[in-house]
Amino acid sequence: MGLLLLLTSTLLSSYFHPGSVVNAQHMFTIRDISLSVEPSTDVTRGTNVTVRCQVTVSSSGQEALSREYTIFKDGSIVYTKTTSSSEDFLYLLPEARVSNSGKYKCKINIEGKQSTSDAKKLSVTGLSKPDLHLNKGVVTEGEELTARCMAPGETGSIFFYFYDNSEEVQEKRVNSNQAVAELRFSSIGNHKIHCAYTVLITPDSFKSEESNSVTVSVKEISITPVLEISPQYKIFEGDRLNIFCSVQTSQHSTENMLLYLSEGTSLLSSGTTKVNHSMVALAKAAGLMFECRMEMGHLVKTATKTLPVTELFSAPTLTMSPAEVFQREPMTLTCKSESFASERLQRKELTYTLYSLGNPLNSGDTGVFSGKALQHEFNYTCTARAKGIEKHSETLTVRPRVFVSAPKISVYDKAILGKPIQILCESDTGSLPINYTLWKGYHTEGTTRVQMPFQKALFTVSISKPEELNKYMCEANNGREEGLLGARLTANVTVPLTHAMLSVLPALQDISEEGHLNLICSVQGTPPVTFKWYRVGDPQPLNATTSDNVYKDYEFPVISKAHSGKYYCEAFNHANNIVRSNEVTVEVRMAVWKKALIGGICLLIVTVLVLVFGLYFRSKRGKRDAAAELSVAGGQSCSQCVERTET
Repeated sequence: MGLLLLLTSTLLSSYFHPGSVVNAQHMFTIRDISLSVEPSTDVTRGTNVTVRCQVTVSSSGQEALSREYTIFKDGSIVYTKTTSSSEDFLYLLPEARVSNSGKYKCKINIEGKQSTSDAKKLSVTGLSKPDLHLNKGVVTEGEELTARCMAPGETGSIFFYFYDNSEEVQEKRVNSNQAVAELRFSSIGNHKIHCAYTVLITPDSFKSEESNSVTVSVKEISITPVLEISPQYKIFEGDRLNIFCSVQTSQHSTENMLLYLSEGTSLLSSGTTKVNHSMVALAKAAGLMFECRMEMGHLVKTATKTLPVTELFSAPTLTMSPAEVFQREPMTLTCKSESFASERLQRKELTYTLYSLGNPLNSGDTGVFSGKALQHEFNYTCTARAKGIEKHSETLTVRPRVFVSAPKISVYDKAILGKPIQILCESDTGSLPINYTLWKGYHTEGTTRVQMPFQKALFTVSISKPEELNKYMCEANNGREEGLLGARLTANVTVPLTHAMLSVLPALQDISEEGHLNLICSVQGTPPVTFKWYRVGDPQPLNATTSDNVYKDYEFPVISKAHSGKYYCEAFNHANNIVRSNEVTVEVRMAVWKKALIGGICLLIVTVLVLVFGLYFRSKRGKRDAAAELSVAGGQSCSQCVERTET
């Protein structure tokens, strides 16, 4: 219980005393971090270089902070150290080498809070001269020697190069300052060996100067491969050749020796001390190239010979007559060797065979085969034989032509009277090229040759009457003695519109209010026709419609005085020429019932006046004459009123 009270007291004391908080959670901030390279960022090889990391830290207490420093070179960590010192952190590069070149950064970590400096690039120039050592100065052909190339004092990733008489023979990549190479020599005499190296610092590389040169003497081994061929002269195809491969040596042991006899890339035979091979000679453009190859350990020696062989007969050529053939038409294939060695062979000794799977042809004279072409393409080859030699021709592909079918004739786009018309001739089948001829009655209008699949046979004509178009016909020919004639052209000809006229119903003098009005537009030409009616002064049409007739009306069901004005119509068809009619002036008169009503009112007024004045005259008998005159005046006034209303 006492221990528990003591712990509680300690915790409360820590909570209420600020000095204890500083010990538990030290307050600090990293104000600045920088990196410098001393004595300079550009130095020569062997200079003592110091990478200095300076950090400024502000803290609230006296206790030293634990600082973790990390040095980076080209993004990779090269050194890490933890210290409580506030002094500058130093990373030393004693006797700097080229491999120390790169971009350096410094990072500090204090209780999880980090900061990184800017990068500084260090460039170290100068490489040490390489040093070459050989374990032998004299070797025999194929004997191995060891070469050691050293780069004194250098570090990093290094490529070493070994040279024989200035020609690079080996390359080694190591992470040390020396490399070893095993060298062998195939040619006798003196060989000058030297080396060099390159230090790789991504993305750059630095190459050293050449090393010292060491001379190696290579002695010949008294072993020579021997190649013998019989016969050696005037060799023709079919002759039997005997080839021998052996070695000639006086003192050297033939133990572990292997011999290889080959012709071109074909291995004919192999053995230990002597090999031979027998074969039939075949003609090649460059002759027969034989090689006798001796291998003994790392020692390789060869003997070669090229043997010219005279061709007994040439490879046959397969040709077809005629050069072009149509389906199911007769054809002749000829297989023939153009040249042969007359001193060894007579032409009658040559035999020919035709290979045509599924389509055998009849054999006539030597090498001549006849038959009919198929309906599809077919491959043929032939073989010439004599004295055991067999040669094949190249494949001949026969592609039978297809006779052209009867051509079809049509109008391309539209046929408009008075404008150029294009006529198209085409056939459904037929091998190209095809000649199309356009006929008008018994006269030709022209010929077009179609040579490409998408090419069209188009002819441009002009006609003065629609019925002329029916006189045209097409003829097609792609190899027949006579061409095929197609049917006559049947097509509609569009006659451009003319003589547009606008008329009205009822007659102009009978047009009155509350009646109807029909505007009738008529033209001459080919329907369908699109009609439009206009009122003068209004750019928008009153109505537009398309009709299969050459006339059309537009009706106003009920008209009024407001419909008075000038009217006209326009029309067009597929010829796209717009025609305009005459203008018609429409005057809408007063309705009949209105006239009758006005007349009735006038009569009623007159009647009333007569009654009034009659009564008056009765009461005033003395004034009958005045009443009579007044009655006459009232009748004239009524008549004038009716006339004004009509007007």
